[in-house]
Amino acid sequence: MIERESPSVWLISGIPGSGKTTTARRLAARLPAAAHIEGDRLQEWVISGGVMPGEESQQEADRQLALCRAQQCRLADGYCQAGFVTVIDFVIVSRSQLGEYLAALSRWPIGLVVLAPDPRVALARDGARAEKRVAHHWAHLDPVMRRELAGPGLWIDNAALTPDETVDAILAGWDRALL
Repeated sequence: MIERESPSVWLISGIPGSGKTTTARRLAARLPAAAHIEGDRLQEWVISGGVMPGEESQQEADRQLALCRAQQCRLADGYCQAGFVTVIDFVIVSRSQLGEYLAALSRWPIGLVVLAPDPRVALARDGARAEKRVAHHWAHLDPVMRRELAGPGLWIDNAALTPDETVDAILAGWDRALL
């Protein structure tokens, strides 16, 4: 039997409200040396001229999202080089977006986790948050993500799981998460 290396980079995806950030932080806290990169925070680095998906110039919004993914990868590569496991949380909707991560981080073992609760659960969680409420803009991505990303990685319906139970499921299924 061939021993497989555990992920050096974890990609945690799902629609807003699925628990990406909470799960990513808790996963990173359980690892001996880990960094957490919250993709949404990197988008906030653009102070003026930022265009969000759905706003005018979808082409510019797509370009800025690609830039954000590229910056996440640069940060992850630096942390991995320094000996840290890196946990990235961001909405990854398609195989082409996943391919950007795989190409940029090809020298590291990568694990993909897709948090896939029922969209109604994600919307309710998002509505209960004090800081950001955005799921109503993105819930339509759930069926797209399920169609486009079907197959690779570890898919978890965490609707009835606590954040710690979700991390337990990730750690128990790390080998299925490997890409």
